[in-house]
Amino acid sequence: MTNLDIVLTLVFAAGVMIIMIFPAMKITDWIGARYHMSQDLDDKLTVILTIMLSLIVGVMLKFL
Repeated sequence: MTNLDIVLTLVFAAGVMIIMIFPAMKITDWIGARYHMSQDLDDKLTVILTIMLSLIVGVMLKFL
């Protein structure tokens, strides 16, 4: 994996980050319905899931 592959993956991930906020919120709501979470943990989980989903889609756009 070259540096260009990493940069292109991050560019693709940044492009879809706004789109991935909604699925991350839905996943966090689903987890919150099963387990009692504080608002602070809910917010952190939403941000982490948004970044993870964006990176997954970025990798898929680059390599598939």
